[in-house]
Amino acid sequence: MSDQIKHECGIALMRLRKPLSYYQEKYGTWRYGVNKLYLLMEKQHNRGQDGAGILGLKLNMRAGLKYMHRKRSVSSTPIIDCFNEIYRSFDIGIKSSPEKANDANWAKQNLDFVCDLYMGHLRYASYGKDNIDYVHPLLRVSNWRSKTLALAGNFNLTNVDELFQYLIEFGQHPKECADTVTALELIGLFMEEENQKLFREYKNQGYKNYEITNLIEENIDIAKVLREATASWDGAYVMGGITGHGDSFLIRDPGGIRPAFYYYDDEIFVAASERPAIQTALNITAEQVHELDPGMALIIKKNGTINTEMIKIPEKKTPCSFERIYFSRGTDHEIYKERKKLGELLVPTILKAINYDFENTVFSFIPNTAETAFYGMLKGLETHLNEYKTKQIREKVDTMTDEEIRNLLELRPRVEKIAVKDVKMRTFITQDKDREEMVKHVYDITYKTINKKVDTLVIIDDSIVRGTTLRQSILKILDRLEPKKIIIVSSAPQVRYPDCYGIDMPRIGDFVAFQAAIALAKENNKEDLIKEVYQLCKEQENLPKEDVVNYVRNIYKEFSAEQISQKIAQLIKNDSVNAEFQVIYQTIEDLHKACPNNHGDWYFTGNYPTPGGNKVVTHSFIDFYEKAY
Repeated sequence: MSDQIKHECGIALMRLRKPLSYYQEKYGTWRYGVNKLYLLMEKQHNRGQDGAGILGLKLNMRAGLKYMHRKRSVSSTPIIDCFNEIYRSFDIGIKSSPEKANDANWAKQNLDFVCDLYMGHLRYASYGKDNIDYVHPLLRVSNWRSKTLALAGNFNLTNVDELFQYLIEFGQHPKECADTVTALELIGLFMEEENQKLFREYKNQGYKNYEITNLIEENIDIAKVLREATASWDGAYVMGGITGHGDSFLIRDPGGIRPAFYYYDDEIFVAASERPAIQTALNITAEQVHELDPGMALIIKKNGTINTEMIKIPEKKTPCSFERIYFSRGTDHEIYKERKKLGELLVPTILKAINYDFENTVFSFIPNTAETAFYGMLKGLETHLNEYKTKQIREKVDTMTDEEIRNLLELRPRVEKIAVKDVKMRTFITQDKDREEMVKHVYDITYKTINKKVDTLVIIDDSIVRGTTLRQSILKILDRLEPKKIIIVSSAPQVRYPDCYGIDMPRIGDFVAFQAAIALAKENNKEDLIKEVYQLCKEQENLPKEDVVNYVRNIYKEFSAEQISQKIAQLIKNDSVNAEFQVIYQTIEDLHKACPNNHGDWYFTGNYPTPGGNKVVTHSFIDFYEKAY
């Protein structure tokens, strides 16, 4: 995605179901768990590179010994930074007692992060980028292990203000109104309530306090805690949690918006945001990895038993389709196939745009993440050419010369590596004018790959969201090749609405599709429509989220997708670009054909899966209108 839209985050949860001595004996190392956690996190580094956090918990440690360890980093290489420190501490500990190097029990008692449970988190920072306090796992600590909680998640809640107010009315004084802190405090609150309820029950039965502590740890109902804590949540979430006494859980929102996968056998339980990460770390097949169903939680008790519990009633399943288009790793076999299909389905529109002229058209892709869709596009082009060749041979075989047949058979799409990303621009360039000049050179081109003033250049991209990089850099760079025409093809539909479920796309005014719709409204004397939508949004600004309607859709209804694409091309191109320019977007219908099981398309259609989405788009439009008018 040339616009560098980001999202949050990635998680890894792991429980070793055997004593550490088992892994020492079978695999030759008591580091088995931490080694697997490193693989799980490194294979998900695409999900967040602004911070990383690791938490480990030791089971059955006697009082007075540290049983929970946490390491977090916001360095430029946070995963490596965390694990380097952990492995360095191992080496230092072993150096002082080299005879204990292979003693798993000694390592657990004496070395940090030699644990039975692990949780890792990769963060993309939508706020507080360099503040380590925002890096998961977050901790809520108590001297009672069953009240201690560590939480890490890939989530965004749309009704944080409501939940924050709930905590205040309950009598708490939260330190911050943020979804991460609020989620932690809500789950922690109901954990305390469940602890207190069980304490009273066992106390009435005559048990002593230390006996009650053990009974609570054995019998606390984590599923009940999660049901009560999440009852009013609106948004998207996958969260992993570890309690101080050793229970752990993984929970997914009722619409299945954010991804969650897991695997377990008699040795290990593993959960992650990415299926290929689990496959690679454990060397297993895709069929062995399971997807956590929406609204469900996996509860792993201290004793190692694993149960699936319904936490919220599942709703219409709407997994985020941007995961399929761009965010998730393309090594997942389903995602790879879907991205190829996205490229293939664009071919009929591309053929019309180039007037079926293969001889004078060059095909390529930008950025590298669009390569899979490019392969799909090539497949579609080759299928078309094979059908064309077959028809020509059937109709003209008796009159064609050997040279004509040979030329026909050699006809294929012209493919070149046109654009190369050379550098990543650094934030030390602070002056806007200087920064803009440098951004122009982020990509370079392969010179003399096309025929000047003759060839059409077709470039496929994952998605065109803001159009900024196209306008400031890519289009100007491609124009240096002096093509007759440049066609930029988006494997995703037009992004028209803000996201509120974890992707960094909050401001509707940033989207080039929205800018195009507003420009068309002004050109067609429909500015009253813009004002009318503003008034409708303003009237419902303070309504409960359940009563809010997405009136912004009224603006888009006035124009066809093709009209908006044409206006987008005009907005992106400037006078310094000499080539003709056209933009082609994926259709909603073909998106659903390519990704049949992932119908989360609210940023394209405005069909938000939760009431909080309509409230977010309403506030976003109000903010746009009041700043623009």
